[in-house]
Amino acid sequence: MERRTLLTPRSLGGAVLLPFSTATVKLALAVVTATVLGVAAAQDGVAAQSASAKTRLAIKRVATGFDAPTHVAAPRAERGRLYVVEQSGRIWLVEGGRRRARPFLDIRGRVGDAPEQGLLSVAFHPDYEENRKLYVNYTDNRGNTRVVEFRSNERIAIKRTGRQLLWVRQPEPNHNGGQLAFGPDGHLYVGMGDGGGPGDPGNNGQNDRSPLGNLLSTNVDNENAAWITVGYGLRNPWRFSFDADEGDLYLADVGQESVEEVNFTPRFSPGIENYGWNVYEGNARFEDKAVNRRGNLVMPIATYAHSLGCSVTGGFVYRGTRLPATRGRYFYGDFCSGRIWSMRVRDGEATGHRRERFVVPQLVSFGEDGRGELYLASRGGSIFKLVKR
Repeated sequence: MERRTLLTPRSLGGAVLLPFSTATVKLALAVVTATVLGVAAAQDGVAAQSASAKTRLAIKRVATGFDAPTHVAAPRAERGRLYVVEQSGRIWLVEGGRRRARPFLDIRGRVGDAPEQGLLSVAFHPDYEENRKLYVNYTDNRGNTRVVEFRSNERIAIKRTGRQLLWVRQPEPNHNGGQLAFGPDGHLYVGMGDGGGPGDPGNNGQNDRSPLGNLLSTNVDNENAAWITVGYGLRNPWRFSFDADEGDLYLADVGQESVEEVNFTPRFSPGIENYGWNVYEGNARFEDKAVNRRGNLVMPIATYAHSLGCSVTGGFVYRGTRLPATRGRYFYGDFCSGRIWSMRVRDGEATGHRRERFVVPQLVSFGEDGRGELYLASRGGSIFKLVKR
């Protein structure tokens, strides 16, 4: 079979999509302490030795005082800057650990405030240094998903430049997905949850023609480009990322009652991927029904039971320079327990899987800076950096 670039597209067909904007997770965004499930809390700024004798890793608090952050990101061309997304609808620019006095973007009047809704992520165009385009994913005041493009003047995003790229009706206030990311093909990807409710009552997961429960993609440089389905079978893909060096996709899907999972799709894939929900939860059968046969059924490369957490937070393959022994390891964690794990993937299989010995209370997101260094965001208001002990 001919091998084509990551996630060969399929037209969406019949989806409720408009030319304008965004999404969340089963965050269970209630106050959760770091001692949930018997995990000791990591205090702000307290470093902990990694489980590996060769790579002693720690976390260092680099910024704090945010109101329910949901995401942290930065353009590749910018060094020394971080952009911190708040659920209420603001994005803050942080330089040298200091937050600017004025928000980079403030759209609080447009954003819904249900526990799993809000402003959920930001992605910067690969040519942001030249075109100043950025993209946000949020749920609006009626609870529907919007993805919107803005332009900035480098200091702030200019609200009047907003151009809506996507609108999706959400039947429930949960399982809205939330992640935006640019793939190695230069296209923008968005992860959509199954529409909410226990067990996927709308049967959207195995419907490759619905935007719900799907991984969607579009070419933002073509104003007439449609959104296409490149993957389906998802329950709530709160966080996913592309390996900055290899282009492979790592997608964490939040589980239902028993299992949290991380999926892997290589950059060169033979076609559309079916990630299994709601026939499978992790590797286990969830419903006794037939799997949609379109595309390739993908089983997770890593899972963990709800005795260890309750809501997976996908991360990144570390591609920074300050931790050379860590390069190529993928990091992910759990929102409820704060546990962190890492692994390498070789030939599509997880190897060297380990639990890191530090925890991050209410681990809501990972992020990268312009140098590829790795950050971890706590919904409690702090941003941590992965460092050497």
